[in-house]
Amino acid sequence: MGFTKVLVANRGEIAWRVMRTARAMGYRTVAVYSDADKDAPHVAFADEAVRIGPPPVGESYLSIDRILEAAHTSGADAIHPGYGFLSENEAFATACEKAGLVFIGPPPAAIAAMGNKAAAKRRMIDAGVPCVPGYQGADQSDGNLENEARKIGLPVMVKAAAGGGGRGMRLVERDADLLDAIRTARAEAESAFGSGELILEKAVIDSRHVEIQVFADSHGNVIHLGERDCSVQRRHQKVIEEAPSPAVNADLRQRMGAAAVAAARTIGYRGAGTVEFLLGNDGAFYFLEMNTRLQVEHPVTEAITGLDLVEWQLRVARGEMLPLTQEQVRFAGHAIEVRLYAEDAYAGFLPQTGRIDVWRPASGPGVRIDHGMKDGLAISPFYDPMIAKVIAHGATREEALRRLVKALRDTVVLGPTTNRHFLIRLLDHPEFAAGKATTSFIGKHSFPSPEVSERHWTLAASLLWRQSAERYPPDLRGWRNSNPEPTQIKLAVGETVRTLLLADGGKDGAPFHIDGRDVVVDLDAHTVRFHDRTYAPPASAAAGGDGKLRAPMDGRIVAIRVAAGDTVVRGQTLVVLEAMKIQHQIKAAADSTIESVSVQEGQQVANRTVLVTLAS
Repeated sequence: MGFTKVLVANRGEIAWRVMRTARAMGYRTVAVYSDADKDAPHVAFADEAVRIGPPPVGESYLSIDRILEAAHTSGADAIHPGYGFLSENEAFATACEKAGLVFIGPPPAAIAAMGNKAAAKRRMIDAGVPCVPGYQGADQSDGNLENEARKIGLPVMVKAAAGGGGRGMRLVERDADLLDAIRTARAEAESAFGSGELILEKAVIDSRHVEIQVFADSHGNVIHLGERDCSVQRRHQKVIEEAPSPAVNADLRQRMGAAAVAAARTIGYRGAGTVEFLLGNDGAFYFLEMNTRLQVEHPVTEAITGLDLVEWQLRVARGEMLPLTQEQVRFAGHAIEVRLYAEDAYAGFLPQTGRIDVWRPASGPGVRIDHGMKDGLAISPFYDPMIAKVIAHGATREEALRRLVKALRDTVVLGPTTNRHFLIRLLDHPEFAAGKATTSFIGKHSFPSPEVSERHWTLAASLLWRQSAERYPPDLRGWRNSNPEPTQIKLAVGETVRTLLLADGGKDGAPFHIDGRDVVVDLDAHTVRFHDRTYAPPASAAAGGDGKLRAPMDGRIVAIRVAAGDTVVRGQTLVVLEAMKIQHQIKAAADSTIESVSVQEGQQVANRTVLVTLAS
């Protein structure tokens, strides 16, 4: 089971993170990349890099044949899958073994046992692991799923049996929404995972999402490395993770850890894995699923244990015993991680695309930032829009929290809209600071979009004034043949337009970037993009009210629900756009008639592309 060269079948921050440990242990590393990632830092860091295809994942990162060909071409004798993509794919693990490659992950049979939520849940019930009541049967007809949901009792969770990461998942609280949730979840699951099979579970309201990190070797040893609290979520995807959980004491940790170890033993597990539970406010916990891979949030476990989990993965893969017994595992301090995303948290967490103009990650005591970013790199519509993971460790939870907020404030990221300001608001919220946040935390609190401050407007105008002044020779700057007059600068943020009068350029120490006629200004962690309309022609009376529905981001048209001549009502779904593996429903803003449809199903469209025109 020895190996000398590790190919990382992934991209971005996790590829770079795995390579750092592999290189430190003396292994040579191989990166794979699509055309969209040819300039990415993980590609430059690796000892070798192999192109595996165009940007779409089916033709690159999800192509087993192309990954294996890259391993053969480079001479790699081991493959680390990272997380996502092929990391939990039984066929990929089997193909690696057949090709004589060491798969740095669990046996194919273990992946298969937990790869389908329905089968996994049935197996855990048989093993005595507590599970959420629900339906995981073979009859997948819409009608049967509706009936089973009503038997369980609303609210229920509709989940993709083959899925993860919040895709193909819907919370249903009203009977009228049930059928649409089933159909939408199935379509999203088929697109993301190639399987439309669904399960139903009783929704445990106001619960916590607590997961246990397990590790097993090929000698029969299985231990756990404590828990992580991942309760703060949006779209059923994690936003903040911390270890240990504020809701778990030593006794509960022992009981949940024992259940997780039993789950791993039941399927003959090997390597790193995570057993996820729902923890009710009554102290009862229920098995959700097992992730047969390294988790995004593994750094918080590394921080409180002092261990390198990728190093453990590599050691176990080459046949070594676990470095520690359960009794030798120690925990120190507290760690919190946030996921910095290119998304508009104040507009329904809409994913964003575009070039990162300025990237300056913070540093400091107890701060770790895992990323795969650099200036000029683009956030692509083909992949998850996570920019970085920002992690802080401290002797106490309060210290970790302070360090994390400061790290977010000190991090500079200019380009597409990000959730950085929103993350700080979450961390500063009294409920989270008190350790009381549950899975309903984001949904039950109001986080309105912040106002654009007067300082933002003034600084944006002054930056454009100075840029304009620098175009003139030094001896002519500021020269006039009469008394100085204020300069008019006309700026727009969305639909808001203002004209500012400046006598001089002013100064301010905020981060900024000027991109053509746009200026991006970051003040107090609130980043705003202004558009210079000083010399723009007057807007027509129809501007903003032309009846054209445009794509909110780059993506692929997966469904068109209307045709020219149809009458539609306010809130009716007209087009379904898929971006970053999430399906977004483009809806009518008012009752109207469809004048024309400008796109076709399967078409890839850019941000702001006209999709449908409504009659005025």
